[in-house]
Amino acid sequence: MKRISSHIVSSTVAGILIVVPLYLAVLLLLKAMKSLAGLVRPFASLLPDWLPAENLLALLLVVLLCFLVGAAVRTRAGRKIRERAETSLFDRIPGYGVIRSLTLQMAGQGQENVWKPAFVEIEDALVPSFIIEEHEDGRYTVFVPSVPTPFAGAVYVLGRERVHPLDVPFTTALKPISRWGAGCKDLIVAMKGVSATAGGR
Repeated sequence: MKRISSHIVSSTVAGILIVVPLYLAVLLLLKAMKSLAGLVRPFASLLPDWLPAENLLALLLVVLLCFLVGAAVRTRAGRKIRERAETSLFDRIPGYGVIRSLTLQMAGQGQENVWKPAFVEIEDALVPSFIIEEHEDGRYTVFVPSVPTPFAGAVYVLGRERVHPLDVPFTTALKPISRWGAGCKDLIVAMKGVSATAGGR
C-alpha cells in the first residue's frame, strides 16, 4: 500500500512538473499575442479575410521578439544583464534554479559539476543518482531520484568513497530511472571504465 501511494505521489509530481510549465508557456504566449494584436491589426487588414492574419502576425511578432531577446543575451553585455536578473529576481522564484539546471542539462549545456550522473553506495547497494554539489571537505550532496519519476526523490550528503561519478550524458543516466532500471548495465560499464582509468593513473 505504501509503495502504491508513493507511486501515485511521484507520478503526480512528475505530471505537474511537465504540465504546469507547458501550461504557463502557452498562457504567456496567448497573452503576448493578445497584447500585440493591436499593433498588427492594420497589416492584417491588408490580407485576405479567410486567413487568420491577426493571430498569425501576432504569433510571428512574438517569435521575432523571442529571437531578438535570445540573440541579445548571447552578447557579453546581455549575459551580464541576464546573470544580474537571475541573481536578483529569478533565483528567488521557488523551483526556478532546479528547472533551469535540468533544462540546460537535457539540452547538453549544463555545468559539468551540477547534476552529474553517479552511482552512490547506500547500505549494500549501488543507487543511480546525481551529484548536486561538492563540499570543501570532499563530501558530496547527491540527489537520488525515485523510480520511475526522476524529478522526485531524496537528498544525501555522502563521503567521497561512497560516490562514483559516471562519464555519461545526463539524458543517458535519466533513462534507466524512467524505465524501472532497464539500462543500468550501461551505467555499470561506464562506472567500471571510470574506475579503471582512475586506477591506471
